[in-house]
Amino acid sequence: MTALLAVRDAVVTYPRTAAEGGPVTAVDGVSFDLDAGGIVGLVGESGCGKSSLGRAILGLVPLAAGAIQWRGQRIDTLPRRSFRPLRRELQLVFQDPTASLDPRMTIAESVAEPLRSLVPELSAAGRVARVEAILDEVGLARELTGRFPHQLSGGQLQRAGIARALAVDPAFLVCDEPVSALDVSVQGQIVNLLARIRRERGLACLFISHNLAVVARLAERILVMHRGRIVESGPRDEILAAPRHPYTRMLLDSVPEVDPLSARRLIARHTEALDTASPPGLTP
Repeated sequence: MTALLAVRDAVVTYPRTAAEGGPVTAVDGVSFDLDAGGIVGLVGESGCGKSSLGRAILGLVPLAAGAIQWRGQRIDTLPRRSFRPLRRELQLVFQDPTASLDPRMTIAESVAEPLRSLVPELSAAGRVARVEAILDEVGLARELTGRFPHQLSGGQLQRAGIARALAVDPAFLVCDEPVSALDVSVQGQIVNLLARIRRERGLACLFISHNLAVVARLAERILVMHRGRIVESGPRDEILAAPRHPYTRMLLDSVPEVDPLSARRLIARHTEALDTASPPGLTP
C-alpha cells in the first residue's frame, strides 16, 4: 500500500556567502513514510533541522535534493499555483501562535481566514457555522472568539492556532513545537487535545519537539534527528527502552534526574502527568 506521505533523501540548504563558508545544510538525506492516521514524532535539539524538514514537506522551503510524495504524487517540484489546492490537506500548527495570528483580527476572523482563501465555495453563513463548530471542538469558549490575540492566554492562543489549522479539514498536520512556549500544566492540556483530535478525525501528524517526554506521549514511531540526519528511528517503546545511538541515549540522559528516579522513569512520570494534567472543559 502506498504511504500517505513519503519523504525520500530530502536535503534542505540555506545560502551563505563564500566568506561564511558557503551554503549550510539543514536537512541531510532524510527519508521516512507516514500512513493515513499515523503519527511520527521528530525529536532533536534546537537547530538540528526539524522545522526545516516540516516546512519542506509543506512546500514552504524548497528541497535542494530528494523528493516528497503525497498520496503517491511528487509535490516538491510543483509550482506555487499547483501546490495551492494541497493547502486544504496539509496544514501547520506553529510553535508561537502569537506570531502566526494577525493581531488586527479577532480570533473568529483568524480561524475563518483560511476558509475564505481555500474554501471559497463556502457561504458566509457556512463559514460562521464551521468556525463555531471548530472552536467548540478545541475547547475555546465562545465569549473569547470576539477578542484579539493579545487578550488571550498562551494556552487559549494555541487552541485558536489549532482551530485555524483544522478549519479546512486537513488530512495531515505538521505540529512544530506546539507546546514548547507553554508551562507544563498547559502543555498537558494541549497535548491531550491534539491526541483526541487526531484520534477522532483520523489525522496523520508529524509532531516536532525537542521534548522526548511530549513526543513519547503522542507518537507511535520516533525519528531522532541530529545535525540534519536521522540517526535512529523505530517504534516508540523500543526507542525508549533500548536506544541504540549515543545521541538518543544523550537525549534520554539529559532529562533532569532527581534521585532515586532514573531519566527514563522521569520521562514516564512526566508522560503520565501530561495524560492527566487537565480536567475537561478548561481553556487556559
